[in-house]
Amino acid sequence: MRVVVDYERCGSNAVCAGILPQVFEVRDDGFLYVLEEHPPEELRWLLEEAVAGCPTRAISLEEE
Repeated sequence: MRVVVDYERCGSNAVCAGILPQVFEVRDDGFLYVLEEHPPEELRWLLEEAVAGCPTRAISLEEE
């Protein structure tokens, strides 16, 4: 699976980083960064929580 962020929609509000800091990070420049584009399968339930919790619906998962 692959994490996809629509940066045009992303508000960098850090909800996803609060749920999964090993995958998402909002840095001092105020922008969201994906630290692990292809996270391990055992993080799927947290990734789905991050996708559902994103207030701008900017995060999605792609199956590869």
